[in-house]
Amino acid sequence: MKTYYYALASKAFLIDEEPIEEVLKERVRYYQEQEKEIDFWLVQQPAFLEAPELATVKEKCPQPAAAIISTNQSFITWLKLRLEYVAVGEFQAPSESIPEPIASLAAVG
Repeated sequence: MKTYYYALASKAFLIDEEPIEEVLKERVRYYQEQEKEIDFWLVQQPAFLEAPELATVKEKCPQPAAAIISTNQSFITWLKLRLEYVAVGEFQAPSESIPEPIASLAAVG
């Protein structure tokens, strides 16, 4: 099992209002320069919010939600400082309640 960290907000805020695409592109470029493996994902309607232990987190976040999920706690801390209006937290996965840490409930297509 691994610890995953997240920065969570409404999809409207995270994707439409914030220049998150620009931030993530810069981060990808930095990782490539450092020859570092990508350890973060932008997930719309993250499935981890369905876990019973995260019910209060889901309740507080406007839906539909979006999250940046990472195995790098420092990156999520940096995002919290950069974006301000996001909730941050962590969860363990895979687990019975969170079998796929970066799964989405969003319809594909």
